[in-house]
Amino acid sequence: MKMTNLKTALAFVAASATLVACNPTTKNTDGELRDTTALADSVGGIGVNPLAHSKEFPGATLEIASITAEKVGTDSAKVTVKYNVSNFELTAQTEHDHHMANSHDGQHIHFILDNAPYEALYKPEYSVTVPLNSEHYLMSFLSRSYHEAIKTKDASKLVKFKVTADAKIEELPDPGQMALFYSRPKGEYKGEDTKTLLLDFFVVNGSLSANGNKVKADINGQEFLLDQWVPYEILNLPMGENTVKLTLVDKDGNAVTGDNVSVERKITLSAE
Repeated sequence: MKMTNLKTALAFVAASATLVACNPTTKNTDGELRDTTALADSVGGIGVNPLAHSKEFPGATLEIASITAEKVGTDSAKVTVKYNVSNFELTAQTEHDHHMANSHDGQHIHFILDNAPYEALYKPEYSVTVPLNSEHYLMSFLSRSYHEAIKTKDASKLVKFKVTADAKIEELPDPGQMALFYSRPKGEYKGEDTKTLLLDFFVVNGSLSANGNKVKADINGQEFLLDQWVPYEILNLPMGENTVKLTLVDKDGNAVTGDNVSVERKITLSAE
């Protein structure tokens, strides 16, 4: 190969790598899911691609039947939340063709308190201990067995409440601001589950669009702008510790202000 041709080839490879590293967004301007996997895989960079929902659950409903509290010790309270679930079977396996981590215990409820890592509930009741005289956001939604949220208003519930000094529950008004609740990825992934990871979140009091608000996903320092509220797949993550940060941004790319607008997680991948 002549030296001129060699330089041209090397320049093309370098330009392609820069494109993936600096502008790997999954923007949707024509209503179609855009697949960026081929470009991401060609240079070994992280890929984030939108996915179609594997199965819809029309009529699925999640309601909070009650939230109660009882004093524990001198400064804490045990808060118990009970749910009513309709047209959705907890513990059933969801039919899907996505090759990603799946719960052997089946479909469940994601219980997210103050945007901490969720608890998967296979029964419609859960208790957690919190300090007395504290305020909390509780985001709950129905989840497929492979942890993708059912993204409907009826299948979800957001409440803000206070635990008083005498362990009473006071429900507080929803501020009505757009908010983002982190769901997946979470925890540790091993073996085959490391190849494709689900990226999923829940948006309330607002929407995402190509010309409006978006979610900025920062994965190990590489940024992706997500303008669709759908599940995504993450490809090509390295073994070891990885950092995923989700932030709501406006149409100009500026961070949205308010409660529950930015969340960061550490996850770990291992070969076995």
